[in-house]
Order: sequence, then C-alpha cells, then structure tokens
Amino acid sequence: MSLTSSEQHRRMTETPIPRLVTLLAVPTTLSQLITIIYNTADTYFVSKISTSASAAVGVCFALQAVIQAVGFGIAMGCSSIVSRKLGAKKDDEAEKFASSAVFGAIVLGLFLTAAGLSCLKPLMRLLGATETMLPYACDYARIILIGAPVMCTSFVLNNILKAEGEANLSMIGLCTGGLVNIALDPLFIFKLDMGIAGAALATVVSQLTSLTILLALFRSGRSIIKLRVSSVSRKFADYFELMHVGFPTICRQGMASVASALLNHGAAYWGGSAADAAVAAVTISNKVYMLVRSMMIGIGQGFQPVAGYNYGAKIFSRVRKAFWFAVAAGTAVSTVFALAIGFNTTAIMRFFRNDADVVRIGSLALRFAAAVMPLMAYSTFVNQLAQCLGFSLSASVLASCRQGIFFIPIILLLPRAIGLMGVQMAQPAADLMTFLASVPFGIAFIRKRLSFPDGAPPAIKQK
Repeated sequence: MSLTSSEQHRRMTETPIPRLVTLLAVPTTLSQLITIIYNTADTYFVSKISTSASAAVGVCFALQAVIQAVGFGIAMGCSSIVSRKLGAKKDDEAEKFASSAVFGAIVLGLFLTAAGLSCLKPLMRLLGATETMLPYACDYARIILIGAPVMCTSFVLNNILKAEGEANLSMIGLCTGGLVNIALDPLFIFKLDMGIAGAALATVVSQLTSLTILLALFRSGRSIIKLRVSSVSRKFADYFELMHVGFPTICRQGMASVASALLNHGAAYWGGSAADAAVAAVTISNKVYMLVRSMMIGIGQGFQPVAGYNYGAKIFSRVRKAFWFAVAAGTAVSTVFALAIGFNTTAIMRFFRNDADVVRIGSLALRFAAAVMPLMAYSTFVNQLAQCLGFSLSASVLASCRQGIFFIPIILLLPRAIGLMGVQMAQPAADLMTFLASVPFGIAFIRKRLSFPDGAPPAIKQK
C-alpha cells in the first residue's frame, strides 16, 4: 500500500538516518547493479564473437554515455527539484516538473535518434572505432539510437520514484528489464544468429520492458506524483531549471563519452598491432570498474532523496548525518570489492575473453583501478550532495573533474610519457586527483551550506 504525501513526509524527516538511508540505498544499489550487470552481460556475450566485436561495444559505450547524459541529466534535475518540492509540501509544483521532465525526455530522445542515424559511420570513427571494429560498432549503435527515446524516458520515471522515496517501486521496473536483457542476449546473438546487433536489440527491449512497467506503476496510483498531460509546463523557465539542476549529470555523462572516446583512441594507438585487443581490454576492465562505481552511485541515490527532503524541510542536521553515513557505508563496500578484484584480475579478464593480449593489458588496468576504488565513495557523494540540494555550479565543477578537467590532460599526456601503461593508468589517476580535490571542497561546502541550526533559513548562516 502506497503512502500519502504527508505520511511520506514524516517518514523522510523522522525515520532514523541509518535505517532510512539503508532502506532507500538497498533497492537503488540493486537497481544500479542490475543495470551494470546486464550491460556487462552484453560485453560478455559479444566477447564470444571476436575481439573486434568486444572492442566495438567499448566504442558504443561512448555513444550510450551521450544518451545517458541527456536522459540522466533531465532525470537528476527532476529528482532534485521533486524531492525538495515534496519536502516543502508543494506537491502541485512537484507534479508539474515531473510531467514536464517526461515530455522533455521524449523530445530530446527523438532528437538523438535523428542526429545519430544521420551520421552513423563518422560518429563511430570519432568515438574510436578502427576499420575492423566499424561494421560491428555500426550494427550495435544503429539499434541503440533507435531506442534512445525509450531509454531517456525510462531514466526519468525511475528517478521520479526515487525522488519520492519509493526506491522499491523503481527497482521493480529496472530489475525486470535487466533480467529480460540477460535472458535475450544469448537468444538473439547466438540462437537467432543476429550477432552484435542482437545484443543491442536485447538492450532496447529490456529498456522498453522497464518503461512499460514504470508507466503501469504510475497509472496504478502507487506513486505520490501523478503524471498528467495538463501538468506539462509551457514555460521555458521550467525546462531551463530542469536542465540547470541536471547540468552536473550532463557534464559527468558527457565527459564520460569524451573520456571513453579518448581512451579508445589511446588504446588503439598505443596498443600497436594489438589495437583491437587493447580497446577490448580497456572496455572489459572499465565494465568491472563500473560495477563498483555503480554501487557507489546507488548508495548515493539512496541518500539523495533523504538529503533533498530534509533540506527542503530545513532539518539540516539530518542532511549532514545522511551524507556521512553514506560515505562510511560506501567506503566499506568499495574497499571490500577493491580487494576482491585486485587479487583476481587475471581470472576476471579470462572470464570475458581468453585472449593473451586482452588478459595481459586488462589485468594491469584492473589492478590500477582497484588501488583507487576505496576513494570513490567520498568524491561521488560530495558531488551528489551538492546536486541534490540544487547547487548546480559547484556540482558541475566536481562532476567535470573525474572525466574532464583531470582525465583529458592525463589521457593526452601520460601515454606519451610511458606508452600503453599511461592508458591503463589514466582513469585511476584522474579518480585519485578528483578525490584530492573533493576533500577540501566537501568540508567547505558542509560548513557553508549545512552548518546552521534546524529550521533556519538556508540562505543565511546563523551565529
């Protein structure tokens, strides 16, 4: 049975922080895990086709990051605004922004489809495809682009439910879609002999499944937010606010696309005769790394609605407690996985592709990644805290560090100094620098924005 708006408000502002964050973080983390697992399943099954096909998935990851930049950008902007509006008991405004976000996701998704299909081959080359990868990359990307409006809309609906504090409902749609993807991959790729295009089709069908289930949940009345055509805003300012608040995510995901393309180019160039193997190795190691990073994002998505609700209700002590609890939990989880991955890199790489060059290059890349994994929780949650409270500029700068401000100079300069190892070290080095930048920023942000007493106006720090 769903909660009323007032009951949900009491739950979000009165439940003890450890219990509340855990209740919300478990389903969001599971959702993130399911997402990365079925994305990793694509890599696993495609890797059985050939090394070039496996590398092509890495090239298309850069394209998917563009779609995610748009979809997650709108979704996170909507999530931040909705949670704060609900916390302030402004339900009508929350519904307006939610309905407008869904409309915006459909329109921008269609734009991505048209733009991508009109220049597919040049786009794949730009994202790092070699001539041997290009046919595979085009087959995969064509179907992914057709599914862009579905993906963007699904991202938004998921985040609306999370913003309400209904993470369990959002998990239903996402997990069901993920299981469909995993089941369809071998069927489409091998049984129906569709090759790499089958992996892309399985992904789009899974997203459509998730979208259908999420829409059914909204229509059933189980959500606090009601999506109505009549609530869709006709004011440009409302869409600007959605994109403004979601801009840190657009930066983060957009930079992820640029970073992925540069990494692909770097691996292909410095890999020499083993160019496709190098790109495949980097792709696989990044998928494993993203498994842990996705868990951090999931934990963060569990604390974000708590922070947004309580910030809107001016209960600043609970915002601080939610943040520090998430940091402690995330650091513990990432440390355990860092140890597990760091001691089993060769076995992990062989599980995906038993190619000597792929295993050799990917194993070292994974060891570098494991070394910085325990640091990712703090830097991730500082960014998410600033974003969910509406401090878009601060969050945008932080979001740009990991795969932009720090990563781009590193990937351009480090391989020139030490060759392929520079490619393998690039992302972990950028993550280390992002953590070092996040520590003083996080301390200053909390002191400036969250140190006043509960109930005080947040714009004025109390003595």
